[in-house]
Amino acid sequence: MKMGERGQVTVPKDIRKRLGLQPHAEVDFVVEGNTARLIKRSEGAKRVAAIRGIADIKYAGNVDEYIEEIRGR
Repeated sequence: MKMGERGQVTVPKDIRKRLGLQPHAEVDFVVEGNTARLIKRSEGAKRVAAIRGIADIKYAGNVDEYIEEIRGR
């Protein structure tokens, strides 16, 4: 398989069929060492992605400190 100029590859039809990948399906790449695996994105991951960024939390410190701060301690 050859990668195109823009870094695109075509997932072979038999693999798309086996994984149930329809047009516009969401997939992720998982990198392990020198290997990349393409995996079908789970429904749970889609739900998390849909709500990402909704909370207006602007805190870059320690999580425990943040929890104490919002609890008013």
